[in-house]
Amino acid sequence: MLGHGAAKFPTSRLLESSTERAWPGLFAERRAHAAGVLPPFTPPFTELSLLVRGTAMLTRQAEGVCQQTLAKPGTIWLSPAGLKEDFTIISADVAEILHLYLPAKPFASLAPADPVLEKAKLLYVAGFHDPLIEQLAAVVLDEMRSESWSGRILIQTVTNTLIARLLDVYSSLSATRPAASERRPRLEQRRLQRVLDFIEAHLEDEITVAQLAAAARLSEFHFSRAFKATTGRAPYGYVSDRRMNHAKWLLAETDRSLADIADACRFSSPGNFSRAFQRATGTTPAKFRQSSKASRRRRLAL
Repeated sequence: MLGHGAAKFPTSRLLESSTERAWPGLFAERRAHAAGVLPPFTPPFTELSLLVRGTAMLTRQAEGVCQQTLAKPGTIWLSPAGLKEDFTIISADVAEILHLYLPAKPFASLAPADPVLEKAKLLYVAGFHDPLIEQLAAVVLDEMRSESWSGRILIQTVTNTLIARLLDVYSSLSATRPAASERRPRLEQRRLQRVLDFIEAHLEDEITVAQLAAAARLSEFHFSRAFKATTGRAPYGYVSDRRMNHAKWLLAETDRSLADIADACRFSSPGNFSRAFQRATGTTPAKFRQSSKASRRRRLAL
């Protein structure tokens, strides 16, 4: 899944993308847009666009519905997959827009085979502000710029939350959907233990929300909420902490190379691993290893 930015925005300039991250279910791009008129386009993916830097008047039309927005940072546009846009007009150059691409049928991932969700349709909405979506977009931007310990599972959680937000507020079901209950279901101890055991057994493997939800025998959406209600941590936060501790153990107790440890902790490069480690601990992996082994030698000498 690589989005459709190049096809929809032929006059734009790509600033950055999540290509190297290979996130499941979400693709992100930062683009600079030139003033002008864009041709008709039918998006194959669900698209959320958030203006990051710049201001402009943006006009677009689909199925006879014309929307005009005086956009400033934080302004959001939603374009459902399969809905042909007749044109898009950008009044002035825009320094940066974040484009998030989701599957054409995003709600299927919340509860597969749910006939109610299968009938839900996204709305064609422009010029709105949503603090939750802005927060999720900020997480995506941070993860694009600097890979973290639990990048993929963090993005999966962001993706599920984003899709749930679209269902609750920007879909054909939003007006008829009952208010969400304040009750937060918790994981039973046996379900929680299966999840924790799975994490420990796969710290050096790719861990996905789908795998953790399967271990708990819940849907991804319900699992994430129940896990946080039970542990006080989101799944990605818990996995991140465990991988950090595992990296420390590998540095202190083994002679595995930094590149090998970076790969074991699911980083795309030793450089990204070193930067993330230093942000978390205040020291580099090499210095941590040197200090840990010096401490061990002192203990053995006593």
